[in-house]
Amino acid sequence: MRALPVFPLALMLVACSASEEEKPGGVTQDEARALDAAAEMLDKRELPELPEAEVTAQPAPAPSAS
Repeated sequence: MRALPVFPLALMLVACSASEEEKPGGVTQDEARALDAAAEMLDKRELPELPEAEVTAQPAPAPSAS
């Protein structure tokens, strides 16, 4: 009979769950949409042209005479 008073308490706790479904990490759906929109804006951004790396040939050191 001890489990009987616990049952309504458990039902109340289940009813108090968040209305918005959360993703892992505690991000709400609205926050996830905002993050996705920001990521899309960053992906569409044009990157500046980077100069090509040039490697200049260096002469090999002379072997030591020891």
